[in-house]
Amino acid sequence: ELCDNLRMTTIPQNAFQGMSNESLTLKLYKNGFEDIHSHAFNGTKLNQLILKDNKNLRWIHNDALRGATGPDVLDISSTALESLPSYGLEAIQVLNATSSYSLKRLPPLEKFSSLLEAVLTYPSHCCAFRNLRTEKQNSLLSLFDNFSKECENTMRKPPNEIFYRDDSYNTSLWPGEKNIYPLAADEDPSPYSYSAIFEDSEMLGFDFEYDFCQPKILTCTPEPDAFNPCEDILGYSFLRVLIWFINILAIAGNFTVLLVLITSHYKLTVPRFLMCNLSFADFCMGLYLLLIAAVDAQTSGQYYNHAIDWQTGSGCSTAGFFTVFASELSVYTLTVITLERWHTITYAMQLDRKLRLRHAVPIMLGGWIFSVLIAVLPLLGVSSYMKVSICLPMDIETGLSQAYILLILVLNVVAFVVICACYIKIYIAVQNPELVAANKDTKVAKRMAILIFTDFTCMAPISFFAISAAFKVPLITVTNSKILLVLFYPVNSCANPFLYAIFTKAFRRDFFLLLSKLGCCKARAELYRMNYFSAHTSNCKNGSSAAAPSKASRGLLLLSALEKQC
Repeated sequence: ELCDNLRMTTIPQNAFQGMSNESLTLKLYKNGFEDIHSHAFNGTKLNQLILKDNKNLRWIHNDALRGATGPDVLDISSTALESLPSYGLEAIQVLNATSSYSLKRLPPLEKFSSLLEAVLTYPSHCCAFRNLRTEKQNSLLSLFDNFSKECENTMRKPPNEIFYRDDSYNTSLWPGEKNIYPLAADEDPSPYSYSAIFEDSEMLGFDFEYDFCQPKILTCTPEPDAFNPCEDILGYSFLRVLIWFINILAIAGNFTVLLVLITSHYKLTVPRFLMCNLSFADFCMGLYLLLIAAVDAQTSGQYYNHAIDWQTGSGCSTAGFFTVFASELSVYTLTVITLERWHTITYAMQLDRKLRLRHAVPIMLGGWIFSVLIAVLPLLGVSSYMKVSICLPMDIETGLSQAYILLILVLNVVAFVVICACYIKIYIAVQNPELVAANKDTKVAKRMAILIFTDFTCMAPISFFAISAAFKVPLITVTNSKILLVLFYPVNSCANPFLYAIFTKAFRRDFFLLLSKLGCCKARAELYRMNYFSAHTSNCKNGSSAAAPSKASRGLLLLSALEKQC
């Protein structure tokens, strides 16, 4: 036993050689050890190696246990070790690594061939041991597929008859029973006899009933919880494929919209300005999905070894910030766009009440400040992005965190209600058979229905399950919530660039004008340019000649205001 010696900073080679030929229990705790050198325990037979409470111990050489027998028990709790040695772990049956917060990765699992009990710091590491069997169990299960019947017979026997008749080795609990019941001269050896497979030396210490019929099961604590089940980041294989398609669609679509709108030589109007903000928000959502997909592909099959670095590192915090910022800015901008459309159509004939760019800029500045603030709060301790592998703020342990989640969800629901109400009012404003043709009316109604449906598809499932979880009555597991993350959460980010920009005439005009600058589609661009100036000239003439607009012209103006957004 060597403890409370802070002046000892290292364990050199052959430090314990020749100490004893018997099995040793080395208690080396609460010292000043910083590193352990190669062959430090050479020549020893270790039963237990206790290194706990060496706060400064950061490094063990890969060959520190080379030349030693054992240990059966290794205790490295409350140390600063970042890795375990690659040699000498095969004999360990009990591993204690509690409060070892720097140990974020484990050696290859095949190194722990004899491990029966592990007490670790992080629940994700126990996922590595969930299906791990000892080397002896693996060899037995691969050789004896038919032993289940023999086990049943063995377990039915009274205790004083539990033995295995094989005169090469007595597998009974009572060694004295060997050869009490010798085989008769005409009796065939048991078909499950070990003597034909193992040497006598290999059978030493093996007990049929307890080593095979009742195999030892590896136990590991702490067990994974509901927020971090034993699975990869995305969980399902089909999600791993879909997320790539969705994030590429979101990034490509929104980047195209941003590029076309920013490079357009036409005047920056309020709808264009709002569309730029919406595209940027949805582009950030695509970046979040790309980051999650890339990390999932990199850690597939071994996430347990990367979980701590990912969830506690800057990567997950960045992904969480992106998704909350993008989500809130997108919802906010969609609400402002809808209100602007309603205002434009409601007050189409009152030019003095038209929304100007000088009004839109401070409105969106407020949205940016709000979105950044909401996204930063989990980084400051209000909820947390580290709770789950998909980096969403799901921590509701404190009342403040719970209020934060509920605030976001309630605001999203209110925004959806406002969007629906505005589109209903817009439809009522333009839905008049005396003013417009029926096919125009139907076209407007269909467009509004699509906009509302995409918003509902994105918000409703997420809000419903998230609100129930915020009240600590979860109706869905984290594993299943990943389906919502991929299939529903980014619906708006993929659909918005098409519904609000790419499918509009104004965007197609700007798109072909941009291509014409690059030497492509010049004829098509010229056609759009002529149509634009023709329509602009016609509108100017009509505006100067008509003292008061008729009902029909007012109806067409309402439709024009709706259809020529962006």
